[in-house]
Amino acid sequence: MNKQIQSDFLFARPSFASGAASTLDMWGQLTDYNSSATPAEADANAISADWAIVGQDIFDAIEQCASECDAA
Repeated sequence: MNKQIQSDFLFARPSFASGAASTLDMWGQLTDYNSSATPAEADANAISADWAIVGQDIFDAIEQCASECDAA
């Protein structure tokens, strides 16, 4: 499957510069997280992403099995 689903949407993806700057950030001012409007929305997004990854794993296993059966 070409599209990789990620379930780490609650964490911001820092750049190298922000990672280096965080070594000097004694009070946690540079720490950044993605947020949701409500806790229920955050839970729904997390559950949806988790099930999407389960579906992706099943699809990948089916593709691998099909390619192994064709090779045999």
